[in-house]
Amino acid sequence: MKTIYNSIREEVVKHSKVKNSVLGNVNEWKRSHYIILSEIIKEELSEAEELKGGKKFEIGSTISHVTLQRFFENDYQDKTHNDLRFLKTLDKICIFLGYKDLNAYIQFVKEKKQDNEKSNNEKFLQMVYDYCATVFEFYKQFPNHKTELFKDLVFDESPFLERASQFSKELCDRDFQLVTKNNRSNYEVFDINIVTDEPDKKILESQEFWNLLFKVGETGEEHFVNQLNTQIYFIRKIDNVWKIWDNYNPDAGRLNNIK
Repeated sequence: MKTIYNSIREEVVKHSKVKNSVLGNVNEWKRSHYIILSEIIKEELSEAEELKGGKKFEIGSTISHVTLQRFFENDYQDKTHNDLRFLKTLDKICIFLGYKDLNAYIQFVKEKKQDNEKSNNEKFLQMVYDYCATVFEFYKQFPNHKTELFKDLVFDESPFLERASQFSKELCDRDFQLVTKNNRSNYEVFDINIVTDEPDKKILESQEFWNLLFKVGETGEEHFVNQLNTQIYFIRKIDNVWKIWDNYNPDAGRLNNIK
């Protein structure tokens, strides 16, 4: 409830009627400012559909400046702020903010949090898709070894980039070239799941199908990669930036073992 309490206070300050009044130009409100806020809320509640009829007599349509000052200046306390009279005050403030009542506001905050979590998860799923697309582009550049393509997705000092760079450099030195004509080489990523979700670390599991055809320089020797495997991505947050730190690929280095 403390989170809801603080959120409501922030919403009141951002309300257009408050921001466009003298209150919007004051950093610290005094008694006189709470009197103004009380009048603003009173005017809005007098027109509120939610207070047409019996509910107006049940909870009232005004909030005293003293109550508002306590609401904004006192820290949340379970005993005080779960009192029925105070909950009615929160009902009126939520109606002022455009909601049916306090419960409607709580539901809104809950759904917003769920949407934010979903959006945040999608960001990490997209990171895996983007990484695989970058890997495919990286192969298309062979025998040029352009590891800078991973700059936005993989940490420079990560063990993952070090291993991947070593494997791929050997293939470039052997003059491997990816064949893309007529869609001879392609890949597919599916069933990505977040298996660990921590503030500074995410672990994702993906199913990936890679169908690649490489030819070697002038000899034209062909090497095929046709594999379906589960890959694990370790994503970290360093200096407030999320990137891939490591990866478990059971078939890493497979082409390097071809003599």
